[in-house]
Amino acid sequence: MIIILNQNPEQEARDIIDFALMRSGWTIQNKSSINLHEAIGVAVREYQTDAGPADYVLFVDGKPAGIVEAKAFKESI
Repeated sequence: MIIILNQNPEQEARDIIDFALMRSGWTIQNKSSINLHEAIGVAVREYQTDAGPADYVLFVDGKPAGIVEAKAFKESI
């Protein structure tokens, strides 16, 4: 269960992404303390790319494998 209190929409989206990645077996790290070999799958928050920072860069066996961008969640009514 995710409890979200007093956060902006982007922070809420990141909490949901963190939860989903962890449930899927990814190890999540901050850009300030990266160890790409801590696990087979490592997701690094705010990783710097040539095009600017990505919300998450996914690494598999230490190699970049994907990018996840956090967007505000909008419920349709």
